[in-house]
Amino acid sequence: MNFNDPFVIQLIELAIAEDIGDGDHSSLGSIPAGTQGQARLLVKDEGVLCGVYLAMHIMERIDADVVFHQLIDEGAWVKYGDIAFTVKGSVHSILQAERLMLNFMQRMSGIATVTKRLVDKIEGTNAKLLDTRKTTPGLRTFEKYAVTVGGGVNHRFALWDMVMLKDNHNDYAGGITGGVTRTKEYLNSKSKNIKIEVETRDLKEVQEALDTGLVDRIMFDNFSPELMVDAVKLVNGKCETEASGGITGDTIRSYAETGVDYISVGALTHSVKSLDLSLKEY
Repeated sequence: MNFNDPFVIQLIELAIAEDIGDGDHSSLGSIPAGTQGQARLLVKDEGVLCGVYLAMHIMERIDADVVFHQLIDEGAWVKYGDIAFTVKGSVHSILQAERLMLNFMQRMSGIATVTKRLVDKIEGTNAKLLDTRKTTPGLRTFEKYAVTVGGGVNHRFALWDMVMLKDNHNDYAGGITGGVTRTKEYLNSKSKNIKIEVETRDLKEVQEALDTGLVDRIMFDNFSPELMVDAVKLVNGKCETEASGGITGDTIRSYAETGVDYISVGALTHSVKSLDLSLKEY
């Protein structure tokens, strides 16, 4: 993640403004100004640690004089009792940053953990695990970063960096052929060199997408593993292939073994359990 990216800086600033407002009156009211202290980030769960660098930037933004000492690498597998980092300095500053650091790290670590577990399930196959756009509005940058920390691969980031003609697009366009053809003409007119992916619902639509000769990737939506074997054979390397729709940890291996190139799982970001972390004085 590029922490010099103006968009990332803006997201961090927004999070700080949202939480602190005109002041942390709990800390300002109860703790004398200038009080110094130290705290440590305790892991109370098991999984992949993610968001340490973001926590460091949040702490630095709130108070650059607070000493942030990282003890565990980003992406490491952690267990109950591990200490990820320590902070030392103004207690007011530490407490202002506490919840922001925890909220980001707990969710990002949860995403990275789920991703890692699914990546492990398809190890040894050709398939790569993809995320989706089913992310928390405003937090997509951090959530997709967490997927990469867990060993997954980012799908398109948003609507602007890749074309995906889903069933609604194809139906409104009057079919795959018309939709793809017009899309290619549109991209050419805008001098945009981005990939085109088409969602298909059966082998007939797979063939129609192939026949356009303009598709970079074909998504097999809600195909059974058995049907996907036939679909992968039909494509025969003419373009990339992707499995999507209702794929779980129990079934992902069977999909990976079909020879498909990518498997997208929305649950990586839309229904993940946060990793239990806590910032405590010591």
